[in-house]
Amino acid sequence: MKKHLFIIVLIILVILFSVWAVLAYVPSHRLPETAGLTESEPEALVVQNQTVSTIQSPKNWQWRGENRNGVYQETGLLKVWSANGPRLIWKYEGLGEGHTSVAIANGKIYITGMHGDDLILFMFDMSGKLLTEKKIGKEWNTNWSGTRSSVCINDGKLYIFNALGTLFCLDEATLREIWKKDLFADFDGKKVTWGIAENPLIVGDKIFMTPGGVKHNMVAMNKHTGALIWSSPGIGKPSAYCSPLYINDQTIPIIVTCVGNDIMALNADTGKLLWSFPQPGDEPVFPNIPIYSNGMILSIASYKSGAWMYRLKEGGKSAELVWKNNEVDNQMGSAIKVGDYFYTSGFFNRYWFCVEWNTGKVKYRQRNLGECNVIFADGMLYVYSDKGTMNFIKPNPDKFELVSSFNITYGTDQHWSHPVIHDGVLYIRHGNALMAYQIK
Repeated sequence: MKKHLFIIVLIILVILFSVWAVLAYVPSHRLPETAGLTESEPEALVVQNQTVSTIQSPKNWQWRGENRNGVYQETGLLKVWSANGPRLIWKYEGLGEGHTSVAIANGKIYITGMHGDDLILFMFDMSGKLLTEKKIGKEWNTNWSGTRSSVCINDGKLYIFNALGTLFCLDEATLREIWKKDLFADFDGKKVTWGIAENPLIVGDKIFMTPGGVKHNMVAMNKHTGALIWSSPGIGKPSAYCSPLYINDQTIPIIVTCVGNDIMALNADTGKLLWSFPQPGDEPVFPNIPIYSNGMILSIASYKSGAWMYRLKEGGKSAELVWKNNEVDNQMGSAIKVGDYFYTSGFFNRYWFCVEWNTGKVKYRQRNLGECNVIFADGMLYVYSDKGTMNFIKPNPDKFELVSSFNITYGTDQHWSHPVIHDGVLYIRHGNALMAYQIK
């Protein structure tokens, strides 16, 4: 009897030990409380044992997402936030001046800022630990000082463009400079009032940039060497702070951008001017990248200039104006198309708009947000206002539907940076500060 009892107790102990061992092996999915800071991690709240990544870190990275339209392909995100916003995972204060967004590739986070008049590249790991900060060159220190163009990552190289017109190509692994081009000196580019704000576009082996010169209005360079592939006189007008868009579903590949008070389209293979339209307004300021969908191109300007919609014809070789809306005049925050509508904010009137894509008719306007930058993921709009609020909005063409909102309390200067979403994390840059919020 004693022998049988001993065996039963032994079996129970073995089972209990096995259960304990399994539980001890499985990593916790709870985000821990704030960890301590070290001297090498100034002002950073570093999270240890984060949730296991569900999205593979990309090898390449474009500004405003893979299609440059502000849409991030993520699912399973939160549908409502607490009163104080989603959980802050980590923050870093020390970027200096600027409103560039993060770029993420191969398990690293890159962003630029300005210290004094120096352009500085910052590199973090995914937990927010600062790995490197490196001086790249000089940056805009004249008016609205700081960095404008976000880092572009492609095939193991980093492309960094300063507002003074210099494009730097660095090796991603070593951060060694491979080549650089001064768009003003090399391609007769023209300086503009508030500094160049173009985000480089890379397609295949070409990198497209807009010097804005008379002879070299737009150029295509070899992304590996910086060698000139083609140069186009375009329409010979200065850069309008616009980032170019690539369209590849027509009979010819097309690059669309704005220069001066005009929109123009070029053949991406040859640089030949295909078509252009005047977009008159108070200022030649078109910082919003054009938005493309099913043969239609939306262009929005600020300073009461308004919005234009164009329809491509002849496989992209020509275009026609579909409608003009004089009220919608977003300054630099872009717009998001959802279904048959797009959502954006006004600069002078400061309304939040829902507009019919095909007609330009305003469905409704709301005035409590201010001027905004907007992105989209998992059926929701993420709207970062220049009032310093991050707003979570359900796109609804029938009514304004604000789900959640919280204040951005860290950082300095203007709330102008475009937010980024990657692997369930929302990245917000406010001047000197970079913040990462868990939204999954």
